[in-house]
Amino acid sequence: MIVLGIDPGSRKSGYGVIAGTAAGWRVLGCGLVRLAASATLHERIAQLCLGIDEVIAQLKPDAVALETAFVGRNVRSALILGQVRGAVLATVLRHDLPVREYSPREIKLAVTGTGSARKEQVAAMLSRLLDLGLEPKPLDVTDALGVAYCDLARGASVIRHEGGTKKSGNSRNRGWAAFVADNPELVA
Repeated sequence: MIVLGIDPGSRKSGYGVIAGTAAGWRVLGCGLVRLAASATLHERIAQLCLGIDEVIAQLKPDAVALETAFVGRNVRSALILGQVRGAVLATVLRHDLPVREYSPREIKLAVTGTGSARKEQVAAMLSRLLDLGLEPKPLDVTDALGVAYCDLARGASVIRHEGGTKKSGNSRNRGWAAFVADNPELVA
């Protein structure tokens, strides 16, 4: 299963693609879709959609995972992010890909074991878990990798085995120990 994780933003959006197989997980690609700062919001959204189209065409994910919107006090920012997320969802759905969403807390918990981890802690842990060497920069990229990692770790995606397909056990409500017991081939 190949999962595209996206951390949508109105100025730049991070993406990370992880292939999860019975042999292990590996990063197929990650980076930023940079949007022209001088462009209008509508133009940046169009650029983002084209960028996501390119990532999907190049890396051919089987599913997409998004970070849910963080709702702050700034209503204008929330509305802009809502427009960006809507465009990302429409782009992904045009490719007929399943979409799952995870809260920042869920992602941090899946990657570090604590839902209150700082972004830098998530980046450092992903670097170790995915054998990346150096931590990808900027943090938008590691956020996107974290979303894809969370999707695979939570067992939401199908892992292809030589003898067919197997739905990873839904350890979401049973914890990390249950996931490890259900998926020993995924644990290093």
